Amino acid sequence: MGCSVLSLFPFFILSSSLLLTCVTGNDRIKSGEMITENQILVSAGDTFALGFFRPGNSTKRYLGIWYHNIPVQTVVWVANREKPLTKKSSGSFTVNDDGNIVVLDGKGNVIWSSNASGADIGRNNTFGLLMDSGNLVLRHSNQTDLWQSFDHPSDTLLPNMRIGLNLKTGQSISLTSWTNEEDPAPGEFSLGVDVQRSIHIFIWRKSNPYVRGDVWDGRLFQGGAAPTGNYAGFNSYFVNDEWVYMTVSLSQNLNLLRYKLDQNGQLVTFSWLQDKNQWDVLSSVPQGCDFYGRCGPNGSCDQKIKNSSSQPLCKCLIGFEPRVGDEWDMGNWSRGCERQRELSCDKTNGFLRFERMKLPDHSITQRNLSMPDCETDCRRNCSCTAYAFSNFSDGFASMCMIWVADFMDLVQDYYGGLDLYVRLDGSELVNGGTTDDKKRRLVAIAVATVVSGLFLIGAFVYVLWWGGEEKRNIEANYNDSELLISKNCAPELSIFSFGSVLAATDNFSATNRLGEGGFGPVYKGCLPDGQEIAVKRLSKESKQGFEEFMNELKLIAKLQHRNLVRLLGCCVQGNEKILIYEYMPNKSLNKLLFDPTKQASLDWHKRFHIIEGIAQGLLYLHKYSRLKVIHRDLKPSNILLDEEMNPKISDFGMAKIFGLSQTQANTRRLVGTHGYMSPEYAWKGIFSEKSDVYSFGVLLLEIVSGKRNTGMNSTNPTPSLLGHAWQLWIEGRAVELIDPSIKDSFLPNEVVKCIHVGLLCVQEDPVERPTMSSVLSVLSNEIVSLPLPKEPTFSVVRKSTAVSSPLNTLTNQYSINYVTITMEEPR
Repeated sequence: MGCSVLSLFPFFILSSSLLLTCVTGNDRIKSGEMITENQILVSAGDTFALGFFRPGNSTKRYLGIWYHNIPVQTVVWVANREKPLTKKSSGSFTVNDDGNIVVLDGKGNVIWSSNASGADIGRNNTFGLLMDSGNLVLRHSNQTDLWQSFDHPSDTLLPNMRIGLNLKTGQSISLTSWTNEEDPAPGEFSLGVDVQRSIHIFIWRKSNPYVRGDVWDGRLFQGGAAPTGNYAGFNSYFVNDEWVYMTVSLSQNLNLLRYKLDQNGQLVTFSWLQDKNQWDVLSSVPQGCDFYGRCGPNGSCDQKIKNSSSQPLCKCLIGFEPRVGDEWDMGNWSRGCERQRELSCDKTNGFLRFERMKLPDHSITQRNLSMPDCETDCRRNCSCTAYAFSNFSDGFASMCMIWVADFMDLVQDYYGGLDLYVRLDGSELVNGGTTDDKKRRLVAIAVATVVSGLFLIGAFVYVLWWGGEEKRNIEANYNDSELLISKNCAPELSIFSFGSVLAATDNFSATNRLGEGGFGPVYKGCLPDGQEIAVKRLSKESKQGFEEFMNELKLIAKLQHRNLVRLLGCCVQGNEKILIYEYMPNKSLNKLLFDPTKQASLDWHKRFHIIEGIAQGLLYLHKYSRLKVIHRDLKPSNILLDEEMNPKISDFGMAKIFGLSQTQANTRRLVGTHGYMSPEYAWKGIFSEKSDVYSFGVLLLEIVSGKRNTGMNSTNPTPSLLGHAWQLWIEGRAVELIDPSIKDSFLPNEVVKCIHVGLLCVQEDPVERPTMSSVLSVLSNEIVSLPLPKEPTFSVVRKSTAVSSPLNTLTNQYSINYVTITMEEPR
């Protein structure tokens, strides 16, 4: 191979940081050989070099890979990015006694290792090899690769590398930006694959969505760029039961190509210009519509509008209007849009088609449905706000996607986008809609013509009579409303005057405001006798209305248990509808559980106490109360904590009363929160006490881990918290799920028992989930025999396919969008 690894001769200064006195013709390192700080390995084709370097003006040193024979040192991979060699310590790279390639400090301590394992791995059986692709591999003498740097990238994606996720092991292959130009330690931004709902490619900023990519529609990623003759490269996609990944291939008209996720979150595409001896920037994203949720909920970003244009980037969909008009007109689109007419669940609703849309986030998918069946399923589900459909002619399953919430991250005029059918009130479908909708409108117009004629005949007579009645009815409506609420208040509940509520909350002052949910704002108050109270005031903008208000009032008034929040009374005056509760000084569980600065205050003893208390409260609702109640919205923000950290289940606005012998019910109006809904409820609207058991299982695993089910991302790269828990369980490492902030206080046997119970609760088949009686029995006993849990539904990927497509090619002719979702949605 030319000169020996250990031979030296003067070289030149690369960048401003590294003096190399040797270039070796060797592309590998074997047992007994060592690379020191002024030596390098060079790939066989002279494309890449491996050695020690200093980034910028830093005095710290790292082992890295960079392009060889390019005058600007361009590092594409770093080994010891979190453990640099200091100024006072020398470093070396070698094959260790255990057969791994390692970086050693001056004292011989291992500061980085490939950490490969195997029965026949050993120092004399392995060697390190630098390939012309830029990949460093640990190869066995039998020519099998035991480890490769391509599976552990830094901030750079090279041709033939892959970005993806192993659905079985949870192994993630993702890019992570440098902290800054002189510090390759992991920064704020990461790029990877998310399979929480549909498959996405995305960029996160810490744990927050930053850019969302295209949706996998079952065959390829929907959307992307128009392929042209000048595009830099093309992507291949592979999806099966084990892996989801993307690779980038190099176009023939380019020599060197790389994609770098920089410290500002920009994914920059570079191509080397040989004649100019410099890197040329082909594209940089995000820009314009690439940013996640650029136009807020229900806002649509116009891909054709440039930032420099005088035209607004964002528009409200037809049938929607800005939530806050003044802010919208000033270019602050974050609050998004809202419906001009609220949907009612009747046959006058229809669907308006929006063409070439980047589909919104939070879809629910169902395979093997026809287009008409997809529309029918959405039409029958009163909570369904839109649907989209992908159909294939080459053996792939069709896919129906529906939405049950606001539309987030919409982009119009999106290359390769799909048609989105948005549900609207019939009066808003004058100029559009599906064929069936148009037929329905023609029939409606004919009927309306006849009816209007009959109506006009009687209108004059009615007007003469109506005038005298109207005045009396206005007054009666207010009295009837107060009377209705008064009748539903149990004798032990107080009827508060609006004036007393104003006095207790200091006129609903901002300083007394505790937060806001789907019902409306919640305030802290104080009664004249000194008792502290919590005041829930129905908001005029709330999607919950008088029905939910009455539901909560009737239910809580008749339910009494130490683990249910206690209702003290109510108030109604005109449009004001208010519920008065006991005050919980420790607020809601999510305020402590997901706050890194407060998690440690919930030690294991308190967490187990909270788990038992929630289970006691649910068992009371399902079995021992006067009414059999299904809560339907169990989540951390609906668990309140009193001064002794006793949990109290709250928010019964969405709860349903069952007959004592009733086992399940079906609804066309879905309510609840993504991440906590059981599979049968989220798609089919079927709910039962086993739906609550599923939510309890998710909640239990969140309490153990301190992580949201909807908040898993590249920093803990598994499909979801449920998937992460399952993987640890089958590997016998369940105890590793525990929140690190309480690692010194937990009892391993109790933790494993709780995880076991949680996984039983989140099984896909409701029949296989335990009852709350069984759950409490297990939690209360030291020795129990439990069935083994089955794998929970945490991945949407089930069909095997390998596809290549010249989409998302990252040139300046188009843009790519990436992101995941991490935020719990408030109701």
